[in-house]
Amino acid sequence: MPVSTTNSRLIYDALKACDVKIISALPETWLVHLLRMAEEDPEMTLVRLAKEEEGIGISAGAHLAGVNSALLMQNHGFLAAINPIVSLALLYKIPLLMLISYRGTFGEKDAWQTQGGLVTEPVLRALNIPIWQLSNPAEVQKRIKDAQTLAHASLHPVAVLLSRELMWEE
Repeated sequence: MPVSTTNSRLIYDALKACDVKIISALPETWLVHLLRMAEEDPEMTLVRLAKEEEGIGISAGAHLAGVNSALLMQNHGFLAAINPIVSLALLYKIPLLMLISYRGTFGEKDAWQTQGGLVTEPVLRALNIPIWQLSNPAEVQKRIKDAQTLAHASLHPVAVLLSRELMWEE
C-alpha cells in the first residue's frame, strides 16, 4: 500500500505526545495506518464513526470531560460535518483538533476527489478555522502540538491538512 507507514507513525506519535486519548474516524485510505495504530494501542480509544459529524459530538463530550481528542477525516468528511462544526463546536466554543486527509489536490488521480479538494480551504477560511497544510515529516510533531495548543487556547476548531506529500509514497 502506498500510504506512508513511517509518516503515519510520526503523526500518531505526535497525537500521543499531545495526550490525545480518543480518536474518532471513519475508514479512509490515507488514514488506514493511523486507525490501525489507534486500534492496537490499549491507551487509546478509537471511535469508529458512521458519519463524520458524529465525531464532532464525540470530541465535544471529550472536551467537557477534560479528555483530549482528535478527529481524523477526509476532506469530504469535513465538508459533510459542517453543520455540527457550526452549530456545536463554534457556537459552544469547543476546541476541535481535526486532522484532514487533503484529497483532490495536485497529483490526484481519482476524479471523484477533485471537487472536494477545490473547496476545502475556502470553506475552512469561510468558517474562520485556522489551517496548516502539513507536508514536511520534520514538522509533524511541532505543527500538531501547535494546532492542539491553538484549539484549546482559542476554544475553536483547528484543521491540519495532511498532504499527499506527507501521506503518500509513490
